[in-house]
Amino acid sequence: MESSGGDEGAAGRGPRVLVVGGGIAGLGAAQRLCRYPAFRHLRVLEATARAGGRIRSERSFGGVVEVGAHWIHGPSQGNPVFQLAAKYGLLGDKELSEENQRIDTGGHVALPTVSYASSGESVSLGLVVEMGHLYYRLIDQSREFLHAAEAPVPSVGEFLKKEIRQHLASWTEDEETKKLKLAILKNFLNIECCVSGTHSMDLVALAPFGEYTVLPGLDCTFPGGYQGLTNCIMASLPQEVMVFNKPVKTIHWNGSFQEAESPGEKFPVLVECEDGDCFPAHHVVLTVPLGFLKEHLDTFFQPPLPAEKAEAIRKMGFGTNNKVFLEFEEPFWEPDCEHIQVVWEDTSPLEDTAPPLQDAWVKKLIGFLVLPSFESSHVLCGFIAGLESEFMETLSDEEVLLSLTRMLRRVTGNPQLPAPKSVLRSRWHSAPYCRGSYSYVAVGSTGDDIDLLAQPLPADREKAQLQVLFAGEATHRTFYSTTHGALLSGWREADRLIALLDPQAQLHGPRL
Repeated sequence: MESSGGDEGAAGRGPRVLVVGGGIAGLGAAQRLCRYPAFRHLRVLEATARAGGRIRSERSFGGVVEVGAHWIHGPSQGNPVFQLAAKYGLLGDKELSEENQRIDTGGHVALPTVSYASSGESVSLGLVVEMGHLYYRLIDQSREFLHAAEAPVPSVGEFLKKEIRQHLASWTEDEETKKLKLAILKNFLNIECCVSGTHSMDLVALAPFGEYTVLPGLDCTFPGGYQGLTNCIMASLPQEVMVFNKPVKTIHWNGSFQEAESPGEKFPVLVECEDGDCFPAHHVVLTVPLGFLKEHLDTFFQPPLPAEKAEAIRKMGFGTNNKVFLEFEEPFWEPDCEHIQVVWEDTSPLEDTAPPLQDAWVKKLIGFLVLPSFESSHVLCGFIAGLESEFMETLSDEEVLLSLTRMLRRVTGNPQLPAPKSVLRSRWHSAPYCRGSYSYVAVGSTGDDIDLLAQPLPADREKAQLQVLFAGEATHRTFYSTTHGALLSGWREADRLIALLDPQAQLHGPRL
């Protein structure tokens, strides 16, 4: 059992607080609490050897690549991640410009620079633009049912398919062009799966879909890597706060625990780690990913969670979106190319047939972003979501490289296209403390389930207050799936504790 040492552990010297998880939610909560002298007894228990959680930047290909979080979504004054990044000097002039902050994308991904078809021909960009604008119109419409008396269908996918069928009936082109238009729409649907972190938009609930809030600003990246942000937050914490390689096994709550170093003091929570270490605490801020909670729900809490909260965790959606980076000796794309789309002409959003994953997993890959040139490397970053993404995690690097080389030779119509030099990819579903990428509101759940997950334990406020608090992107009702949602949730739970000790405290920053 680890103690803070000296006589500081004595009763009456401030509460003992444990933060479980060293991602941006946990780090944000810890940084906020450290501003108050009352929270001297603070530890962050991180399961792995590094902080950052699903923010993970790696030096590779002669530069920095984002294995996890990629963009600041909506970099403007209402985004705390943007504000912190600016404060720490992590962004360039363009990202900080007023003009950049005012651009409103509506949350839509930029249209591709070039579009390749599976036949090896380029797709007319005019056709891609036409289908892109149609698709984004339909996506915007799917956000309009939040306050409707009743949604017309349960899922976003079903709504989109219903609308696409209606448009198809009015198309006057030849059959081949109609098929190509549907194939392009299928690619946009696959992009939406990556954005939502789901296998299929049929799994995403329609009625609450519009509750997700898009901030203004043109999505931007960190020139030196996203992890620079979490590194700066961590550097602001007292050195003894972070405890690495401490996976938690069970959170025992609503108890009366004691330790030898603090005779006479009782703690309502005991955090038991995989290695046998136990940490008694007055308050625990739990920031682990929803995927981890789903997998360990039956064993992680003792006593078990209230049935209502456990059911909310089961109902909420949590999926996988992975990246695959390909390094090339020489680019096969034009110098001004930013985004390569891949359209499979034999696919359609109106068909639900699913061929075996080993044969067709590459068809879920939406295409590639062209990363800014590194020292001597040229790198493409592909995105792939869902079961195909999870299947890719089971393959070797050699198998992935071979499949993607074949795919690129096919779609570019160049059988001599040189194979990539190397491959790097994320494996978020296999990561034992994540089990996926981020949350979404699944069919059968609503934003109320997010709020239920965010409610502290015990629910009965007459008992010892705020024993277990819940943070992380999946606990933010309007910014779920984002780093700014995760950061705000960490601040929210820190503020709960600060207000408990000092109701008159002047809290810093937004309390969203």
